[in-house]
Amino acid sequence: MPLTNFKTPEKYEYQNGFGAYHETEAVQGALPIGANNPQKAPLGLYNEKLSGTAFTAPRHENQQIWLYRILPASAHGPFEARETSTFDTNPGVHGKERWHQIPNQLRWDPFDLDETVDWVHSLRLVAGAGDPTMKSGLGIFIFAAGKDMDPHEAFYSADGDLLIVPQHGVLDIHTELGKLLVRPNEICVIPRGIRHRVTLPEGPVRGYMLELYQGHFQLPELGPIGANGLANIRDFQAPIAAFDDDTETEHTLLAKFSGHLFAAKQNHTPFDVVAWHGNYYPYKYDLARFNTMGSISYDHPDPSIFTVLTAQSDHPGTAIADFVIFPPRWLVAEDTFRPPWYHRNTMSEFMGLIHGQYDGKTGGGFQPAGASLHNVMSAHGPDAATHEKARNAELKPMRVGEGSLAFMFESCLMVGVTEWGLHKCAKVQRDYNAESWAPLKPHFKRPALEKTVNGVAKDADGEVRDKATVPHYT
Repeated sequence: MPLTNFKTPEKYEYQNGFGAYHETEAVQGALPIGANNPQKAPLGLYNEKLSGTAFTAPRHENQQIWLYRILPASAHGPFEARETSTFDTNPGVHGKERWHQIPNQLRWDPFDLDETVDWVHSLRLVAGAGDPTMKSGLGIFIFAAGKDMDPHEAFYSADGDLLIVPQHGVLDIHTELGKLLVRPNEICVIPRGIRHRVTLPEGPVRGYMLELYQGHFQLPELGPIGANGLANIRDFQAPIAAFDDDTETEHTLLAKFSGHLFAAKQNHTPFDVVAWHGNYYPYKYDLARFNTMGSISYDHPDPSIFTVLTAQSDHPGTAIADFVIFPPRWLVAEDTFRPPWYHRNTMSEFMGLIHGQYDGKTGGGFQPAGASLHNVMSAHGPDAATHEKARNAELKPMRVGEGSLAFMFESCLMVGVTEWGLHKCAKVQRDYNAESWAPLKPHFKRPALEKTVNGVAKDADGEVRDKATVPHYT
């Protein structure tokens, strides 16, 4: 069946559909009929609009939501900077941190669990490009936490949409719009500005996160595939309304703004939305539901056929961020080197491994909770052990990736690496190249008579043959 057999059972209800216009109410009659902004909202609630795009964005791109809540989101004290010396996720002109721009292939050992921090303080920027103040680019994070957020705290990012990929443990995410349970083999997207609190019902968590500074994620176009395939619309799940009505207890609202942390106080819960309608909301997706496509004749297709979500640049077909997975699948191509080919790419490729062994790297160095980065035009491909195995394999139908799930964040941008990612985490494998590609052996054999187009034809003894035809002898 195309779904994951999760160890932790689901405990919430959801609405289905990607990009759909949903409406939900936790108390019957809380949603106004017809009007969005009535003079007096039902049940004494406040009307509030949350815009995820400009008012005048084209209809097919426009994302917004109407909230009906006990007190408006603006009812808080002034924000003040917090932890200015330690929380800096915007390297460049806006802080003390700087990018390391290097062409080396990089690979990281598994990142450590950290049971001393909560969700907010677990976020470690590893790589990225652009500037959230210009709504341009992306950030790639590792998270590792062992503590629940305080019951009286909430967090949001003004910098971008958060694509969360758990690798270990379970995230129970309470958002303004409802609750999501997110487990390994699922992903979750929390749009810019959505307030949320994360608890850890199964103990410590670890995983990966991409923060998208520009635009929003969408499903890739299917082209000649047709109407269905890859990640299907109906398989995405959005929360139903759920609220608290605490209007007496002090709460702290944490904001990530220009990569820095700010805090404000308020005397009521941030999670007081009784009803909502719109198309700007958090959602999750079970990656086992992905409908994988592949070649049934010859050659290995481009990995873009494994794209789950994409965020396009201003040039169609060129992504600021693609989220790509390599799930269990059948390989049947004839006379084909079946692993991913050797490659240099105008795109940057950051890979992670949720569990199992990636079929493109079977040498043992790419491990669950680890990562790799192959930047713009940095050559990469199967390690030597994988290459030798694949070039000599019997080409019968085979299932690969069983019990495994690797993924890729791909971007058209040249990705920089932070000081933490390159040095402080102490996880970079210094022998990555030596282990992966240095052992590759040449298999080239000169034929008895070379046929050249723009060179010299020689026989087996090294003598030039028929000089009158050189260099166009074929």
